Amino acid sequence: MLGITSFTLFLVAVFLLNVTPGPDTAYIVGRSVAQGRGAGIVSALGISAGCIVHTLACAFGLTALLAASATAFTVVKFAGAIYLIYLGLRLIFANPDAKTGTDDTPNAKTAPKSLRQLFAQGFVTNVLNPKVVLFFVSFFPQFVAADSPHKVLAFLALGLVFILMSTVWNSFVAWIAGSVTQRFAGKPGVKRWLDRGVGSGFVGLGIKLATSHR
Repeated sequence: MLGITSFTLFLVAVFLLNVTPGPDTAYIVGRSVAQGRGAGIVSALGISAGCIVHTLACAFGLTALLAASATAFTVVKFAGAIYLIYLGLRLIFANPDAKTGTDDTPNAKTAPKSLRQLFAQGFVTNVLNPKVVLFFVSFFPQFVAADSPHKVLAFLALGLVFILMSTVWNSFVAWIAGSVTQRFAGKPGVKRWLDRGVGSGFVGLGIKLATSHR
C-alpha cells in the first residue's frame, strides 16, 4: 500500500531506535529531572512536532537538499549546538532559591506559559539537529519502493508512524524520570546540583554536535 515495503521491519527498527538513548532522550530526561514529568512530556511533544517538520521536508524533498549542501548542514549544526549550550548554561547558573514562588515555578497558575516555552524549546532543539535531517533522508527511503507513484503519501505515512511511536516512548521516559525526581521536591540543594548536572549535559551535547561530522 502506497509503495511502503518491509513495514514490519520498519516498526522493529523504529522501536530499537527509540529505546536506544540519544540526544532527544537526554534532553527529555534532563527536562524531567529539572522541572518534573509534566515538563518532560511537553518537551517530548515539542520534539515530536519537530519530527513533523522533518517528515514534511523529507516527503517533499527539502531534507535531501539540505543534506546535500555542506554549507546548509554546517549552519544548522552550529545553530543547534549554540542553542543547546545556551540552554545548558542557563540551567548551570540558575538560582533555584530565587525561583521559589515566582512565575518560573511550574505550578498550576503558571503552567501554561512555562509549558509553551518547554514545547518551543523541544521543537527548536529537534528542528536544528542536522543528525535528525540525515536520519530521515537516509532511513525512510529504504522503506519506500522506488517505483511507487505515491512516494509523498508513503513518506507521510511512515513519518506519522514514527512520530506516534516516538511520542509514546518519549512520554514514558519523561514520566519515569519525573517520577523518580519527585522525591527531591522541596530540596533546593539537591535541585541546584540536578540543574547543574542537566545543564552540563546540554552543554556537552552542544559541543558534541558542533564538533561532529556527517
